Amino acid sequence: MTENHSRESFAASILQFPPVNARAGTKSEDHKDHSALLDTVLDNMSQGVLLFDAEARLVFCNQRYIDMYGLSPEVVVPGCGLRALLDHRKAVGAFCGDPETYVTELAEDIAQGKPSNGIAKSADGRVFSIVRTPMPGGGWIATHEDITDRQRAEERIVHMARHDALTDLPNRTMLRERLEYELKRVKRGESLAMLCLDLDHFKSVNDTLGHPIGDELLKVVAERLRGCTRAPDTIARLGGDEFAIIATGVEDPSDAATLAKRIRESITRPYYIDGHQILADISIGISVAPVDAVEPDLLIKNADMALYGAKADGRGTYRFFEPEMDARMKARRELDMDLRKALVKDEFELYYQPLVNLQNNEITAFEALLRWNHPVRGLISPADFIPIAEETGLIIPLGEWVLRRACRETANWPDGIKVAVNLSPVQLKSRNLTEVVMNALVTSGMAPNRLQLEITETVLMQNTFNTLATLQKLRALGVQIALDDFGTGYSSLSYLRSFPFDKIKIDRSFIQDLSNGAEPLAIVHAVAGLAKSLNMISTAEGVETEQQLETLQSLGCVEMQGYLFSKARPPEEIVRLFLQDGKCATGT
Repeated sequence: MTENHSRESFAASILQFPPVNARAGTKSEDHKDHSALLDTVLDNMSQGVLLFDAEARLVFCNQRYIDMYGLSPEVVVPGCGLRALLDHRKAVGAFCGDPETYVTELAEDIAQGKPSNGIAKSADGRVFSIVRTPMPGGGWIATHEDITDRQRAEERIVHMARHDALTDLPNRTMLRERLEYELKRVKRGESLAMLCLDLDHFKSVNDTLGHPIGDELLKVVAERLRGCTRAPDTIARLGGDEFAIIATGVEDPSDAATLAKRIRESITRPYYIDGHQILADISIGISVAPVDAVEPDLLIKNADMALYGAKADGRGTYRFFEPEMDARMKARRELDMDLRKALVKDEFELYYQPLVNLQNNEITAFEALLRWNHPVRGLISPADFIPIAEETGLIIPLGEWVLRRACRETANWPDGIKVAVNLSPVQLKSRNLTEVVMNALVTSGMAPNRLQLEITETVLMQNTFNTLATLQKLRALGVQIALDDFGTGYSSLSYLRSFPFDKIKIDRSFIQDLSNGAEPLAIVHAVAGLAKSLNMISTAEGVETEQQLETLQSLGCVEMQGYLFSKARPPEEIVRLFLQDGKCATGT
């Protein structure tokens, strides 16, 4: 049954069985039982319900509507005109806007016989959703719902997606948005400086004083950076102890140098945190637009190269980007060439990290993680070669290899155990991705419902229509789809509404912050609750301590993944340690 049809049927019921209370008048004895029941139902609905006749006079409203806006039951009675009702709402602060305009626009919609909806706000800041459906023969039925809490929760989650949870600074995604915007002004003749900043020896603070102290230090550093910049500038935390600044209105490189000196003077002042005196320093890399680049990624990369130059010069200083720094890119190109050969020479292998259900402590899945054993360099981190693979397009054949190998190696594992494989944005753009997945499943004999494909939020930002179409095709095969690193990209509830993900993986950065006060707890609790309400599994990544585990259980998370249970292991170890006699054992 459609929503409109349901409402029309509901309205017809009201017309057929008008209430017996004082607001609705009297009726025959035959309908008393029906009307009493209907009265009870309507007055206990969470939405306010109103019915108007063709003359815009009130026929019925339930108690919820009166309570919702704090109205007088002596005013809101049958026969009350719409304009009089709006005037009453405005008088009690429950209507913002011009009643005359509202009545005129509503009359036009009703005359055309088309449903309409809108948003109303009260003087105290509450927000209400209104849906109006015309009735045959004139008049309309309206429902009012208080969506204040839901809207605030949505706004908070959207804010989380574009800001760092620890410092509330913009995150990498928001930084790039701002940079794209400011570079448009650069192309019209202005200049700006891009600064990449990294605290020196920050790891030693975490190691000696603990992560909570380290996090407090990062918060104070963020405040000092705010004090060094102007309102038009953008400060972002990129992760860990890495920050970035877009300094606008730079007339000369010396302006950027002056800013760098001011930042260092501020950062090097002693910190006093929980009885500890901490001394810190900072390294800064600077690139200037349009001299060094006018493209966002290149400008950031050049500033990052300059930052490495500052570190190489002994840290605690700043360096401008220089073309000679491209020598580092030569090493990167060499790695690119080795990467192309590695797939042919079969230098890759997969490790698997278990995911554990927090209610029954059973392994539910394994995430396949790529490893590269370079014949000369040894084990190379995916963080070093995956970006190269994505930039060069090698991620397509490499991703196909991962899919085929993961399905082949795990096809004979217990039926209840799923295998998760990460998809890069480049892979998801590939037109034959569905065929690749299907071929991997058929060739290996793995059941489609045992395969989980993990995508990040940034994937959803790129060509969303085609992306969602591809995801729908994959779901049609029976494959499950997980949203990885939730909260670190351009997260929006619209993405969760546009595609029914099977799982939301909460990024490890939120898990690491659980001991840092009420806000991280509230964030994880909100995401876990969101997942539950949308019938999705919530998985916490990067769980490393028993305290984190206990907290996650209390917050309602369903799954965990991290070193607390097991690091990623090669398949033979997985079989020996966890998959004994065809069963899944959680002991290590």
